[in-house]
Amino acid sequence: MAKDVPEGITPATRLVTAGRRADWTGTPAEPGAVVNPPVWRASTHLYPDSKALHAGKPNADGHFYYGRRGSPTQWALADALTALEPGAAGTVLYPSGVAALAGALLAVLRPGDVLLMTDNAYEPTRNMGRGLLGDFGIETRWFDPLDPASFEAVIDERCKAVLLESPGSLTLEVCDVPALAAIARAKGLAVVLDNTWAGPLGFPALERGADISVMSLTKHVGGHSDLMLGSAAAGDKYYAKLRRTAQALGQVVSPDDSSLALRGLRTMGLRLNQETSSALELSKWLDSRAEVAKVLCPMLPGSPGHEIWSRDFSGGCGLFSFVFKGKDGAARDAFIDALTLFGIGYSWGGFESLVTPIDPATLRTATQWPLPGMDGADRYGVRLSIGLEGLDDLRADLERGLAAWAAA
Repeated sequence: MAKDVPEGITPATRLVTAGRRADWTGTPAEPGAVVNPPVWRASTHLYPDSKALHAGKPNADGHFYYGRRGSPTQWALADALTALEPGAAGTVLYPSGVAALAGALLAVLRPGDVLLMTDNAYEPTRNMGRGLLGDFGIETRWFDPLDPASFEAVIDERCKAVLLESPGSLTLEVCDVPALAAIARAKGLAVVLDNTWAGPLGFPALERGADISVMSLTKHVGGHSDLMLGSAAAGDKYYAKLRRTAQALGQVVSPDDSSLALRGLRTMGLRLNQETSSALELSKWLDSRAEVAKVLCPMLPGSPGHEIWSRDFSGGCGLFSFVFKGKDGAARDAFIDALTLFGIGYSWGGFESLVTPIDPATLRTATQWPLPGMDGADRYGVRLSIGLEGLDDLRADLERGLAAWAAA
């Protein structure tokens, strides 16, 4: 922006102003001439003369060097994300959320180390623990995210990092991040948090004890189901490590995708508010239905983790799950196939509503599914990503699905 932005502005205002430095939205003669940073597509950056070429190789955003180091479009996105994350020294961009998780873990782990991974982690993250990290000689151990005492008990001298995900992206358990982070830091472990569900607007991860906050920008930041990006933000202690590792791996993101993410960022607050409001209303309605055994939505009073969510979070999103009361996978599929407004597909956080089946029993190592207090027969569920459609329309669509489930 051409004008200086006041300190202490609200997150809503920061969403509009962040990443719009005057030298990225104009020319030296006319700084800040346009609203959005242009899309700089460039593999090669040119030098005016040999003296400039030999002057040095500044390795920081804002310095032209080579396309892999980025240009104003990518720098603007990283700058905006850093401005939204209290305590961040910088943000590294990746071509997907999974790439961001891999980059963060490889930055803090070495062969022979042990990673402690929450047992409610995203399936590709679990696969990373069993596959990629194992190939590098890194052992992964899983723990119950709801039991800080058992977490502390599994830590030994080989443990160097912990991967948290709160809420979990399928079963939505909310762990006590400040408590787990305090235990981890006291033992010298780096704390990596997948903070995609709430993001920094709803959960300031670094302020709550995380060392590295990872997001899939594919979700809320993009917001329109047309890009794939990831990010990892950190304070001074870990930002340089993130950056070195990403550069060593040759990680680079498209300026076109970065531009789309910047566009999505400007309306993210409004979309999150609407999706969160609709999700809460629908979770309350589903909680009253005889066909539903359990609604897994941290924002819903009585749902697992609601107390911690109320204490630590200032916002939510449209993603939650619920479990049917009995029946089988075929009945669950009948519910899904009867829906007309909910697309069947992975990912979430876009403007459109989505549904996918969940069967967490196949994705547990240190804990059991169903959760304690749930009937063992109530195994089959679905995950809903609530979009921007009308609330009454979505409720009517779910009503059709529940009727098909009952008839199956």
